[in-house]
Amino acid sequence: MEKNVLITGATAGIGLATARIFAQHGHNLVLTGRRQDRLEKIRDQLDVGEQVDIGILRFDVRDSHACEEALGLLKDKNFHVDILINNAGLAKGYDAIHEGKWEDWNQMIDTNIKGLLYMTRLVSEGMVNRGSGHIINVCSIAGKEVYPKGNVYCATKHAVDALTRATRLDLYEHGIKVSQVSPGHVEETEFASVRFDGDEEKAAIYTDFNPLTARDVADTIYYIATRPHHVNIQDVVLFGAQQANGNFISRSGRLFD
Repeated sequence: MEKNVLITGATAGIGLATARIFAQHGHNLVLTGRRQDRLEKIRDQLDVGEQVDIGILRFDVRDSHACEEALGLLKDKNFHVDILINNAGLAKGYDAIHEGKWEDWNQMIDTNIKGLLYMTRLVSEGMVNRGSGHIINVCSIAGKEVYPKGNVYCATKHAVDALTRATRLDLYEHGIKVSQVSPGHVEETEFASVRFDGDEEKAAIYTDFNPLTARDVADTIYYIATRPHHVNIQDVVLFGAQQANGNFISRSGRLFD
């Protein structure tokens, strides 16, 4: 049965890979992000015929008014969201706590926490009214563990983990499932490039081991989203085989290329 799926941060990485797999399986999509040209290009690339409706909304999840306006447009079109995938998120900077930059901290807090909250608040109300829905948050192993110079990023992802569990307690009696996926290192994303302000040399952190791919995480999200109605996979933690946890990686070469 086809679903209406809204994916935040759909212009690259895990969000884009997730959009592809849902489109391939015939689900309707609303893709959101800040880059209009990327959204339009992706919409055209994902065109799989009349059986799938693909809409795009350009806005920044950090702006609560923009989120409200975007969801208002969907409401005006009588489009309801069956599955919300809160994927938008980032790491900015890689500094010890005494050297961190205010602007980096604010960007992570506003995107990773507030953006998720705004979207969850706006979408979950309709789900409660209908008595059905599924919210899937993209967390991280940084929401389970901490690592040096990951201070604020880890804090925001710990918040995502807590919000996922707390949201589930608020919504399970309304027939709504709440899940999350918590991956370790993932390539085919803009994560490292954004963290290091586009410094490609610093961002080349996957040359000596095989991390997960964006498609690996997208496959997991799709699996979570397509279980029978009575099954809720609450959290999946996944790594590439050369990563044992958030801090231990076998950098012995890319063994699986």
